[in-house]
Amino acid sequence: MKAMILAAGKGERMRPLTLTTPKPLLPVAGVPLIVYHLRALAAAGFAEVVINHAWLGRQIEDYLGDGRQFDLRIRYSAEGEPLETGGGIFRALPLLGEEPFLVVNGDIWTDFAFAGLPQELAGLAHLVLVDNPQHHPQGDFGLSAGAVREAVAGVPQLTYSGIAVLHPQLFAGCSAGAFKLAPLLRQAMAAEQVSGEYFAGHWVDVGTHERLQAVERLLGETVR
Repeated sequence: MKAMILAAGKGERMRPLTLTTPKPLLPVAGVPLIVYHLRALAAAGFAEVVINHAWLGRQIEDYLGDGRQFDLRIRYSAEGEPLETGGGIFRALPLLGEEPFLVVNGDIWTDFAFAGLPQELAGLAHLVLVDNPQHHPQGDFGLSAGAVREAVAGVPQLTYSGIAVLHPQLFAGCSAGAFKLAPLLRQAMAAEQVSGEYFAGHWVDVGTHERLQAVERLLGETVR
């Protein structure tokens, strides 16, 4: 199975750091954020990774190269304009092939074990869900008996971690351009085509300076 790291975001909430450095290359405990993903993917047995980029994307290519330093083969999907999550994945589909593939947001940090993800899908998507962080208390979706459902008022929800296995058929009928991934997932949920799992380990959406510092603290505790 191939993997895709979403790295096209501009990281506006991380300014001024991201004015000159793309968010995936921001150092966390001395290591660029995206490198933690690459190391974990290689350790899980992945061999091919696609990375999309837009803002300062050339820096990402220059730093990571073809991936051989991580025992990976890296290919890039350059976006001249922001395509959002759905549009970015759709553009990269020719590089990802016709089988299910892993997608992981480039701006999260986690110790999730990618090797445990399903290689085959009964439906169109498999999502990893986590406890709701303080900045997103309402959550995104429900999880019941391994099936992901649309949020229901009054029923506890979980947050989408930014880690998923997707089937290319999820994007059937889509056209090139900018569009979000969430509506496609909700459409598939309505057709009972989305499975999921709950992850209770470390996970941080590194979207602000404070959360970047939180990862630094977590890594410091791990090293002790």
